[in-house]
Parts: sequence; C-alpha cells; structure tokens
Amino acid sequence: MTHSEFVHLHNHTEYSLLDGACRIVDDKGKPAELLRTISHQFKMPALAITDHGNMYGAIEFYRACHEVGIKPIIGCELYVANGSRFTKEKSDRNYFHLTLLAKNNEGYKNLMKLSSLGFLEGFYHKPRVDKELLAKYSGGLIALSGCLLGEVAQSLLADDKKKALKIAFEYSDIFGKENFYIELMDNGIDEQKQIMPGLLEIVKTTGLTPVATNDCHFLRKEDSFDHDVLLCIGTNSELTDENRMRFSTNQFYYRSPQEMTELFSFEPRAIKSTMEIADKVALEIKFDQILLPHYPLELNQTPDIYLEKLCQEGLKRRYPEVSQIHQDRLKYELSVINKMNFASYFLIVWDFINYAKKNNIPVGPGRGSGAGSIVSYTLGITDICPIKYGLLFERFLNPDRRSMPDLDIDFADTGRERVIEYVRNKYGQSNCAQIITFGSMQARLVIRDVARVMGFTPAESNKIAKLIPFGTNIFAATQTVPEIKSLISSDQKIKKLFETAKKLDWTVPLTPVQPSTLGCYIFKRNK
Repeated sequence: MTHSEFVHLHNHTEYSLLDGACRIVDDKGKPAELLRTISHQFKMPALAITDHGNMYGAIEFYRACHEVGIKPIIGCELYVANGSRFTKEKSDRNYFHLTLLAKNNEGYKNLMKLSSLGFLEGFYHKPRVDKELLAKYSGGLIALSGCLLGEVAQSLLADDKKKALKIAFEYSDIFGKENFYIELMDNGIDEQKQIMPGLLEIVKTTGLTPVATNDCHFLRKEDSFDHDVLLCIGTNSELTDENRMRFSTNQFYYRSPQEMTELFSFEPRAIKSTMEIADKVALEIKFDQILLPHYPLELNQTPDIYLEKLCQEGLKRRYPEVSQIHQDRLKYELSVINKMNFASYFLIVWDFINYAKKNNIPVGPGRGSGAGSIVSYTLGITDICPIKYGLLFERFLNPDRRSMPDLDIDFADTGRERVIEYVRNKYGQSNCAQIITFGSMQARLVIRDVARVMGFTPAESNKIAKLIPFGTNIFAATQTVPEIKSLISSDQKIKKLFETAKKLDWTVPLTPVQPSTLGCYIFKRNK
C-alpha cells in the first residue's frame, strides 16, 4: 500500500472534553470512523493525539491505531503558565498552548509526568506546567510551537517580533533545535494569515524547521455544526447567543493529504517535516508486564509463605470444622496466585481492609468475581463463602487469561478518606493514584441538551426525550420508535435535532470523577 506524504500531528479527540468531536473507538471497542478514515481513505502511515492538557485517551488510541495498521504518536497540547506554575492570579493571559509529542518511551514517561504535574501543581482553571518543568522533563519529546494561543504566535500578534524570536530560541534550547518545530496553521482565520510571514521569518532566522498542522477537532467539514453544538453544551449557551464561544471557521477538520499539500504549497518543507517527525517516533508500550508494589515483610519472609500463613489462620476462624474440600480449594487458589505473582496484591488489600476493620470503618461484604475466592474469604476481604454458594474462582483469576485481579471494596463515606490516607502513608504518596472514571449521558439527556442549544423550550425537549425508551441509544430509537420516525419525517427542526444528537450521543461526557472505592487505586513498583 502506498502511503501519503503527510501526517496530522495536532488533533483533538473526545477526551478534549466537550471540545473534540472525534471518537477513538466505537461502542463495540473497535477503531472508530476517524482511524478508519486516516488508515484506509487517507492512507496516512501515522496519526497523533494531542488532547487539551491530558492523556486520558492515550492507551485507547495506541491500541486502536495498531489495530488499523498506523503508527500511534502520543502527544498532548499542554498549557504553559505565563511565568511560574505556582502563580495563580487572574490575568489577561495566564497560560499559552504548546504541542508536545512523545518520540520514545522516555518522552512518553516525561509527557505523563508533565501532564500529571500540570494538575497537581499548576492547576488554575487549566492544568498548567511552566518552563522549569519543561526543561526538567524535555527528554524524548518533540515540541511544536502551538496554535494562535502559543507563546510565539501571541508575541507576533502583539507585533513583538523580537520577543517571538527570543521565545523560539528559548524553546529550541529546552528541547534541542532538532526537536523544536515552528507550527504553521491555516484554518481560514485572519490572525493566522497575519502572523504567517513572522513565523516564516523566524524559520529563516533561526534555522528551525516549519511543520504544518490543522488543529483538528472534527472529522469532516460538514461536522462543524455538530461541533458547534458540542461547544454550546460545554459552555452552557445556545446557538443564537451572539457572544458565545465559537470557532470562527469550519476548517478545523481532518483535511486530506492533498488538501494540506495544496494549502501549504508556498512552504513544502512544512508538509515534508510531518513525515520526518512521524519517522522519529519509536514508542513501544508493553502490555505484558504487571508491576505491583511489594508488601513490606520481615527478613527471610516471602509474600507466598506469609499469605498462606494468614489464609490458614483465617480458615480456622471461618470454618469450625475445616474439611479437605476447604483445604484443597485453598491450596489450588494459592497455587494460581503464586504462579501469577499476585501474593503481594492480596497482602496489600488484606492490609488496608484489616486497618479499616480495626478502626471501626465499615467495609462492604464484597462484590463481583472476587467473591468467588476462598483466599479472599479467609483473609476477610470478602464475607461470602464461595464453596457454600458454588462460586467459581476461575471467574476471578484464571492462569490461562493473564489479567490483574480486581477486588471491588466498598468503604463507608465517613471512613474512606482515612483508609486512603493510610495507604498513601504506608506505600508512599508517589506510589498511589486514584483513577478517574468517565460517565456519559443517557440518550434522553443528550436530546435535552442538544434541544436546549437549538432553542427548543424545556417542555418541547422533555416531550421529545420521553419518546426514547430507557436503555436505547438515539440511533436505535430513530429506527424503532414510530412516534420519533413520524416527527423526523414531518418536522425539519426535529430531524436536525436527532441528526445532531445521534452524532453526539457518545461524546457528551459528564465531568470525570474519582472512584468511590479503594479498589480503583493503582500502584507502581516500589524501588
């Protein structure tokens, strides 16, 4: 297959929340239309993901790209503080945009570090980093100067060419001349045309390489209306609001390689360098390793032996008469756990549950497949006897299907934070992280939100939304509900409502939230 000679390097997915209108995978977990278009229609050899300030979609994107046969380029459009990340005062411009791409595994780790520190240390309206952090974690990263909100572009817009040149040299020093590119965009915006000569002058003066990007937010030009609706949902405004946030053109789509080549015919290097950057990327994320922290043990103890000791003690507490059935089940489960090197995991979960019970913090009896383990039962992690109820251990842990055990633990609201603090103190603040979860609105809520944006009254939107059966997505409802089919055929405004809502059914997320259970904690291996 002949590949195109251009690669999109600045792109936003659904994880640029309520701004990116492109999905990575579909409802069945398969690569969505975006990736199929890039691979099959445009025949691009690679594609980047650069969501705003986060890397939420990185792994999903990495896997999906490999599935369609294109190279994934993991990146992020970072917010760079105007000064120190610790300064959190209102100003006209307290951050700039900067596009970063991971060149290799070192760069991927540094990008994760920057993204995390942006939230943990620099958050002020946006997760911000500063140049101190960029210099510290620049290894393995490729930087593009950014969009109109980039620091170089902002200086040119202020007609300060000297400052723009100084900033370009500054970023070149941070990332290395070979890893810093001047980003050229033309989405039909007057300001982009205004600064283009200044950007090309910087290229000529510094010897830096230009690169063409399109700041893609939706797949096709005709999807700009749906994206506009999405912006309105995110900013709680209506399409008729004159002062609302909006994109000034419909050009923020995935242009074909031919379109990009024609658009930047005045600077062919900007097209060629997209391929050069893609060729530089050599990132390999491995999924065959399971890294767990070590449970602290006394000298000459091993996790396997200590776990068996605790289980044997628990066996006697749980069963007045320990039968051979109990012993055989325990022996089998321990052999699987030890073979898969999960003994420390069980000890850690036992440890913080034991802490909770000793401190009168209510703990749930256990749920999910973990209740099928007699090891969990004897340790007091669960309170359900798997033998009595005929629960299968293999649903929880199977040596033929290597995956992490998942013990769902519920703690009372009044004591959960004390348990979390205990884990942080014992295993190290830097070794614990809470995983956020993404919820998406039900079909009825999407209809109501899109209807509000399009000017329907609350009464009208409620009446339409109630026609959608619970548990049915919008597409299915338009195919199966006679009343909806009749409305669509007789009313153009309602037809537009459903056409738009159908496209946004999957991409209207609720705010990402922290989990309510400690079982969602992840750990990295202690050094």
